[in-house]
Amino acid sequence: MTSTTTELRRPAPPPADPAAGHTGRWWALVVLAMAQLMVVLDATIVNIALPTAQRDLGFDDASRQWVVTGYALAFGSLLLLGGRLSDFFGRKRMFLIGLIGFALASALGGAANGLEMLIVARALQGAFGAALAPAALSLLSTTFTEPADRGKAFGIFGAISGAGGAVGLLLGGVLTEYASWRWCLYVNLAIAAIAVAGALTKLQDEPVTSRNKLDIPGVITAVGGLVGLVFGLGKVETDGWSAAITLIPIIVGVALLIAFVVIETRVEHPLLPLRVVLDRNRGGSYASIGIAGAGMFGIFLFLTYFLTVFLKFSPIQTGLAFLPMLGAIMLSATTAGSILTPKIGPRPLVPVGALIAAGGMAFLTRLDLTSTYAANVLPGLLIIGFGLGLVFAPTQNAATSGVEHRDAGVASAMINTVQQIGGSIGTALLSSFATSAATHYASSHKPSALLAAQAQLASYHTVFWWSAGFFVLAAIVATLLFRTGPLDVDPDAPPAMAH
Repeated sequence: MTSTTTELRRPAPPPADPAAGHTGRWWALVVLAMAQLMVVLDATIVNIALPTAQRDLGFDDASRQWVVTGYALAFGSLLLLGGRLSDFFGRKRMFLIGLIGFALASALGGAANGLEMLIVARALQGAFGAALAPAALSLLSTTFTEPADRGKAFGIFGAISGAGGAVGLLLGGVLTEYASWRWCLYVNLAIAAIAVAGALTKLQDEPVTSRNKLDIPGVITAVGGLVGLVFGLGKVETDGWSAAITLIPIIVGVALLIAFVVIETRVEHPLLPLRVVLDRNRGGSYASIGIAGAGMFGIFLFLTYFLTVFLKFSPIQTGLAFLPMLGAIMLSATTAGSILTPKIGPRPLVPVGALIAAGGMAFLTRLDLTSTYAANVLPGLLIIGFGLGLVFAPTQNAATSGVEHRDAGVASAMINTVQQIGGSIGTALLSSFATSAATHYASSHKPSALLAAQAQLASYHTVFWWSAGFFVLAAIVATLLFRTGPLDVDPDAPPAMAH
């Protein structure tokens, strides 16, 4: 049972000048959105630069995946700890530590003279990202407590989160083609410098009123479990499901996560208080975003393959090809997602958005050897983007609505954790399904000049159907878990701010 006798709740006082305070909140949103964009785009921007970096530094294909996996392992496994540390030391402080550390790690990666140095830099990026991301989302949650403004803020923040991958593809293409792959890392220095200056002048944080003992057993089991799970799932594509290097980490990871849940029910000050995840709206958010994260993998990786292999797009053209989806995400997240969420809550919006995204994925299953971008790819991207905007804005809002400020950091960390785990599961499953589909097609059809291309298309169709299935599952889960009606107001906010 969790003791709350030593934890004092101190609501943030209203600003002395309401107009200035209102303007300051929106400048704070700009700062937080920049930091979120930096973390999200870094997952895809390096993918575009990786082939060039591989030629420059001279490492083999087997080693290449560790540049991506190193970031994912550190980021995914340390998020819960990062979220709790932001509650423990102060969110603004952890935000600044995360920003500066991420920038320094990016500089190290940009200056890398070999594979080892690059992997270390990527792991450090992930570690500081795990401090930065939950601090940013929890600062957003505690800064915007009025339902109307909160809906707008989370609409914009959700749009940035959903579109960051596409921005990374475009920016990575431009920097790799016209500058150097190293600038895909150095660009974070400029973003971080602006964000640090903004954070020092525009961000306000609540005082830390108590510092309970850190849940060390929870930290060890959570970090170990998440490392095992993400590592094992990352080995599926190269080693298969039956390999010991895949199965053993996954089994150990799941066992440690089960132990973590048991520990959290027994310690006085848990790393992840179960009250955070057992709320229906927050649980619905975590489940929906995790499942949708698995489905999104089919868009960014396999559609990129189609654009580059079949339509012969350059890296810049590939990035530009995703811009309409980015625009659709921004449009739906900042209009319907932000305006309707405070009024009707996430229950109608998230299922509808997930089903729309599923429809867009189903549209892409019609791609063939004669397909063009305008007629056969663009409509699907627009449909998917509009749907995702309705998923991201309400879920991120619901994930931190009604949570006590002492738990805002860890509640925010859970959104990033489930998205990371969902993406890892999506990577493993969809890559496996694609390989099986291509092999089956090639073995069941007569050899021809087009057989290899047709087998590859068959693998893409399989992935797109499975991605559509993930979105349908997200819609079902959201319908079952979310409560009907508007979201809970901030329990720690002054009464005037809640109405």
